Formats: sequence, C-alpha cells, structure tokens
Amino acid sequence: MEYRRMGKTGLQLSVLSYGSWVTFAKQIDDSTSDRLMGLAYDNGINFFDNAEVYSRGESEKMMGRVLKKKNWERSSYVVSSKVFFGWHGGDNNKPNQRGLSRKHIVEACDEALERLQVDYLDLFYCHRPDKSTPIEEVVWTMNHLIQRGKILYWGTSEWCGAEIMEAHMAARDLRLIGPAVEQPEYNLFKRDKMEVDYYTIFKNIGMGATIWSPLASGLLTGKYNDGIPEGSRLGLEGFDWLKDRVMTDEKIARVRDLGAVAKDLGTSLATLSIAWCIRNPNVTSAILGATKEEQLLENLEALEVVPKLTDEVMERIDQVMGTKPNMPQY
Repeated sequence: MEYRRMGKTGLQLSVLSYGSWVTFAKQIDDSTSDRLMGLAYDNGINFFDNAEVYSRGESEKMMGRVLKKKNWERSSYVVSSKVFFGWHGGDNNKPNQRGLSRKHIVEACDEALERLQVDYLDLFYCHRPDKSTPIEEVVWTMNHLIQRGKILYWGTSEWCGAEIMEAHMAARDLRLIGPAVEQPEYNLFKRDKMEVDYYTIFKNIGMGATIWSPLASGLLTGKYNDGIPEGSRLGLEGFDWLKDRVMTDEKIARVRDLGAVAKDLGTSLATLSIAWCIRNPNVTSAILGATKEEQLLENLEALEVVPKLTDEVMERIDQVMGTKPNMPQY
C-alpha cells in the first residue's frame, strides 16, 4: 500500500480507502461489511469513510459495530463522517436538523461519535456548502470541535474552489484552523473540479483530496454495458436519479472503447479506472465501494497498474474518453 500526506498536514492516508455510501445497510449486511473492512485493513487500507446521511445513520452504526468487534488500535486507522443533510432524510428533517449551523454541526458530530462508537473523528467534512450560514460560523464551530478533541481535521465535500478559498480567508482572518481536505467526485467522466477548479488551491494553499466514485457508480467497470444487472447500485430503489445521470449511450460507448486500453495493459476496466485516478498526485486517497471480496481485491490491483500508465497511455485514454478539460492559462 502507498500512503500519501493529506495536503500540507502530517496525516498519512492510504492511497486507496474504503467507504460505505450506498453499500452499508443497503447492499451488504454486518457479516459482509466485517469481512470487507477486515480485508481492506489487512491490505494496508487505513481510511474508512462515512456520513450522517448514508442510510439515515444506519451506515455509521454498521461501521461502528465492525470497528468495535475488530478492536483495532485506534491510532492505526482513520475514520470520517460528514455533516449537512441530517440523518432523518429529505422533508423529515426539522429546522436545525440539516445545514451547517453551529447547532447542527455540534449535534451531528456527537451523533456520529455515538453511532461509530469512537471517541473522536479523524476527519469531519461539511458535506455541502450552506448558503444560509456565515462561513465564519462554520469555521469557528469546526475549530471549536478540534479544540475539544472531538475531531482532528475538518474539510469540505463538493464545494467549489471559491467557497473553499472563502473558508481559508475566514480562518486566516480569525486565526483559526481552515479546511485541510476536500472530497469531490473524480473519475474519467468527472474531471473539472479536481483538474481545473482546485488547481490554484493545490498549487498555492495545499489541500488533501479524498475522491469518491472513481468508478462513476460502477459505469467504469463495464458491468452496465448491456443493461443494469440485478442487485447492482443503479438498480436500487430510490437511485433513479443516479441511473439517469450515469447511464447514457455516449458514456457506455466510451466505456466499451476504454475496455480495449485495459485489455492491452492486461488489466480490467475497473482496475485501470482506479489507477488513472490515483496517478494524479493531488489525489490523496480514492474511496472504494466494493460489495464483494473479489471486487475489493481487483480494485487493490490498481497499485500495480499505475506504473503502466505512461504519458502515451494517458494520451490514448484522453482520446478515447474525450473528457479532458481545457486548462486556463495562468
């Protein structure tokens, strides 16, 4: 396993990590999650990602039960949660049960600690920006949680570059601790934020990036090339929005063409796609969401594929995918 420092912090994360979105409490049970987290940990993965909204808190409870049973040394792993959406779901949230007010951030942190059965969170993300809460309140609250020892680092998820910079400027003005990490979607279909929007932040400020959906919700595995298999993520009830966004004829055609590149490299589409993500030096960790042991082992092979991604291969991938963003002239 390779470990990378999270931005300019001293924290080291495994370049491949394991997350629970969609899978925990929806696709897999306690027994399977126990085996998968154990397999991940045994192969050097030290970062496990979660959020209050995943399965309305049940995902954190499941991960907490596994962590309790495993009884790993707390210093040997990193666990995260995220705050914004609340855990009640949609319109079931009452006022102050979502967003980034001081009240919700503090209460969400306490609830996450209880569900995960840990004394502190290594990482605590603001799951989305909150236009109705002053950024100073957000920064002050996260700094407060750090001082109280409830979290060690805080970050953002799916914020734009300007919003992240606003948080850094507020932290600088108030002499507080700013966000150290962002969690954006990043894959061969979704490149603009990581490669363009955050470019100057990586260059001038320094920021970690724990990217999600490196396989574009499974599309980059090729399993949707001939329809939606039963039991797959895009076939789950309530995820029609994801299916409509992911499943297009143009994208599937490009995935089929990418399969030829993977074949020439002697690897699978999934492994190639993950390797492509972590070849980017600004990616601290790519979060995996495997539901089966063989899938996780296949994903871990990405570490061996990265050296095969020469400049020539990367150019070929760009030509096949047609998704390379235009870089601004700085």
